[in-house]
Order: sequence, then structure tokens, then C-alpha cells
Amino acid sequence: MTTSVLVPSSLAREAEDKREATRKLGYVARAATIYRADRLIVYPDRDGERGDLDGGFVSTVLRYATTPPHLRKEIWGKRDELEYVGVLPPLRATSQTGSESDDSGSKRQGIVTEVGPDQRVRVNCGLQHPISLNVPSDMALEQGERVTVRISSRRPVRAKIVDKPTQGLSIEETDLSAALSREDAGVRIAASRFGEPLTVGKLETLAGRIERDGLTVAFGAPERGLPAILGIDADAVQKDGVKRLDAEDDADVEPNGDPGFDLWLNTVPNQGSGVVRTEEALFATLAPLTLRA
Repeated sequence: MTTSVLVPSSLAREAEDKREATRKLGYVARAATIYRADRLIVYPDRDGERGDLDGGFVSTVLRYATTPPHLRKEIWGKRDELEYVGVLPPLRATSQTGSESDDSGSKRQGIVTEVGPDQRVRVNCGLQHPISLNVPSDMALEQGERVTVRISSRRPVRAKIVDKPTQGLSIEETDLSAALSREDAGVRIAASRFGEPLTVGKLETLAGRIERDGLTVAFGAPERGLPAILGIDADAVQKDGVKRLDAEDDADVEPNGDPGFDLWLNTVPNQGSGVVRTEEALFATLAPLTLRA
């Protein structure tokens, strides 16, 4: 069972500058991390992109945000897109195998900086200098690969490679149709204010399906929701676009251009603000949809 979150390449379109756009993307990554999403997928919305805050910028900042802090300099160096990454909120992701821990015996993600002879490599794992370690006999490593290092002592340094890192939140780029057609897509939901209001009864029906099959949920961009991105008339979504998962048949007519959602869902049905930002919609949507039956 997997959870995939889909956001458009135009996600930062309304930001005043690169600094504010970076902050916004940090909270998108944080929402996906808090609710244990497996994939954060950036799908193309070229018509909605603005200037240099395009899909490349969005994907780069999200990938940086999900990189363990002690590996960021080694992996990313300096890039124009990363000018304001100091404003990113910390993720403190549990999937980063204890990268924030300083306890003896803690696990940390490391990156192989040099492959030497006799099954030895140098690994940067956030200590003062890269350390030379033996490679387990059942493992083959190349420069640039990530590994998990168990540190049993810091003074003197004693450590060993125990595994490749546990897979956490991955950042991917693909089109909406491809993401929805994955075999593990599970229940495919379009988050939209034009969708069916989320109720306690509807959530009860959804929770069992999501727990069994997984979840893929797509979001739109500021002032450019999913209907606009897909070229779908909003009225058509409200009248014809809702496929009810508990219906006896699948005779509901999808609006022209729908790439294959199971349900259009309004997860903030009584919103008190005229606009719900995408990062706010992620928190409001993933919180109920990741509850277990």
C-alpha cells in the first residue's frame, strides 16, 4: 500500500519571489513527510508556470528539502534554484534513519565519496571528515551511492556500513495520466473545491479502500485548480464528474479531459477563506485520508 501526492509544476506561480516560493515548497514537502507519503510527484502544467519558478525549480527545491541535512552540501553544491534554502522548515523525517541523532549506536545516511581497493570506501555521513569503511561482502557500491552507517563511537570513530538507506519520500516527475495509471495507484482522488464534500460517512467508506489499496491524491495550483489545468468545465465536475466508490455501478459520466480519477473530493467543504493555498490543502486533505478504518 503506497501513498502518492501529485502537485503541478506551476505550484509556485503566485509567489512574490524565489524566497517565498522556496518557503512554500518546504511546507509542501513537510506535509508529505508528516503523513508518510511514499512519492511526491510533480506533473507538468506549462501554461501555469511563471518565469524561473518553473517545474525545474519546483523539483530541485523539493529534492533538496528531502535530502538529509548533512548530505546536502555534498550532493547539491551551489545552484541558483537553491539560493534561499535557508528558509526551508526542517523535515526530521524518520525514514532518514536517524540522521538527526547523535546517540551512540545511531544510524545515519551517508554518501560514498570514493571507492578504494580491498572492498573499502570513503563515506561522508556528517562527521567532521569522510571516513574509510569496509563494504559488506554482499554489497557492491559506487561513488555517489547512499548507504546507512551505524556509528558506535565518535571519539575515536567506530562505524560500519549496515545497509542501503531505507526508502523515504521520493520526488518524481511524470504526467498526470501516467501517475494515475500505476498499478499501485490505489484510490485516485482529485482534490478540488468543485468536488463532492468530504463527510464523516464518506470518509468511513474511503478509509477501508485506502487502507487496502493505497492512495493517489492530486492537487492544483494557486488560482489554477485541477479543472483549469485539465481543461475541464467546473460545472461538469459538480454535475457529472463524481464517481462514487460505493455506487452499485460505474455508469457515472466523467467530464471530458478527466485522466482517470475515482473521485473528485472537496476536503475543505466549509472553508472560511476565499482561497485555500496548495500547501494548506495538502495538510487538510492528507490528515483525514490517512486515517485508518
